[in-house]
Amino acid sequence: MPEGHTVHRLANAFNAQFIGKRVQASSPQGRFAEGAARLDGRVLLAAEAHGKQMFLAFSGDVWLRVHLGLYGMWRFGGAGLRGIGRRTRKAETDAAFPPAPAGAVRLRLLTKAHVADLSGPTACEVISTEEKLAAMARLGEDPLRADADPARAYAKLHASRTSLALLLMRQDIIAGIGNIYRAELLFRARLEPHRPGRSLSEEVWAALWGDLAVLLQDGVKTGRIVTTEPQHRARKTGAPRRGDAVYVAHRGGKPCHVCRTAVSSEKLGGRTLYWCQTCQTG
Repeated sequence: MPEGHTVHRLANAFNAQFIGKRVQASSPQGRFAEGAARLDGRVLLAAEAHGKQMFLAFSGDVWLRVHLGLYGMWRFGGAGLRGIGRRTRKAETDAAFPPAPAGAVRLRLLTKAHVADLSGPTACEVISTEEKLAAMARLGEDPLRADADPARAYAKLHASRTSLALLLMRQDIIAGIGNIYRAELLFRARLEPHRPGRSLSEEVWAALWGDLAVLLQDGVKTGRIVTTEPQHRARKTGAPRRGDAVYVAHRGGKPCHVCRTAVSSEKLGGRTLYWCQTCQTG
């Protein structure tokens, strides 16, 4: 499942190349034919990300809400759309434009110069502005948004006896954190993941929020989740190799980059939690 930085990168791609353009909307797969018909011929006005969800504004007070979920992806074609992120494909510069839809495309948005194909989303619906605001109100604070309120997220965390590991995955508290950021954020803070949210001090929370914002911003810039410091990597300079990019996420049983203890893992809330029992005692 893409985490928040990926969705913001996708929104940036739309804002860079599609805004102000009239789009042809279709559903090659056929499952979104009615929704595509409502979008067809409208001008794309804005793209906005909130956590793992994206909202595309169209002329006529119409919005498209997309949640990629576990298997969804956007594929882009056209000049200037290289390097957007792992859930896009390189622009076809030599092939005929537009390219043929690849696979089961739920929605195609086409302009004279660019195409965006959506496949496999968990949610894809045409909504009104009122419905868009209601959907956003159900989401938690997104550190990548200027309107984020970390105090509101802290109030929810601090009021709960639930473990930090579970609370950090709740999209109605912090929008955009997935399994990787959850594990890495707790490791970098050296926090034991099973401690209750109510035990978190304001000072520790402020440091967590600040670190999360930096990690997400880096992810938007690079398209990668990189959480390790250079001194903890096998290669101290240059871009980190895949195995050196994170401390504990998806590294169950492997040695911790800091203390060499085997990284622990367990099923928690339907996902796998990763942590180091030696480093994370706070």
